[in-house]
Amino acid sequence: MSDTITLHTQDRVTTLTISRPRKRNAITQAMYGTMADALQAYGNSDDARAFVITGAEDYFSAGNDLQDFSTASHDGDLPPVARFLDAISQCPKPVIAAVNGPAIGVGLTMLLHCDLVYAAESASFTAPFVKLGLVPEAASSLLLSASVGMAVANDILLAGRSLNAQEAHDYGLISRVFPDADLTSEVAAIAVHVAQSAPEAVRLSKSLIRNRRDEVALQMQKEAEHFVAQLKSPEFAEVVAAMMQKRQPSFS
Repeated sequence: MSDTITLHTQDRVTTLTISRPRKRNAITQAMYGTMADALQAYGNSDDARAFVITGAEDYFSAGNDLQDFSTASHDGDLPPVARFLDAISQCPKPVIAAVNGPAIGVGLTMLLHCDLVYAAESASFTAPFVKLGLVPEAASSLLLSASVGMAVANDILLAGRSLNAQEAHDYGLISRVFPDADLTSEVAAIAVHVAQSAPEAVRLSKSLIRNRRDEVALQMQKEAEHFVAQLKSPEFAEVVAAMMQKRQPSFS
């Protein structure tokens, strides 16, 4: 697909790897477009019946590439990030995550739209939106509290708490934790099992389980409006300036 997003299909399982290790697998708008296309193709095809998302090397994803976002146009056509979030939230077939390392920002929030989430013992989960002068995305302001409870969700979204893999499992954010060396093989075996199951029964079961799609889409739209506004705000400008100058941002 590209140098930064790779796709491989075997045994009716498509694996998408976010492969930008020098940038800790941070995601650009171009990468979002490629990921959206891959998910849409998977949803419309019978070639694959399970879809795995993972990261290259030591990171799952460090989230949005802030430099890319700060210079991208936020007017006109639906931006690639919105296309990706629509594609993953509306996908009619199973989406599986293999979290091989830190999952930050959208690296965490995309997991809320995956049907099965497995993590390596070294994985961690962080949503530093307010620290960056931004707001939650991907309907995480709705779905995270539904997953881990309001108190823990607020600790993550407002206080910047990071969860380790065992905590994420105990709170219900992820399905299982595997030793780092076993994650890839364990998830591959689960994905093949899912792909070999009765496809219409799987599709119908997913539609019954994920029965809040209209509510999720509306929340995502509200978040996106605030997110775009914050990207243009003095707060986000201060965060970017502070990062460039290697200092702490000041919001006084």
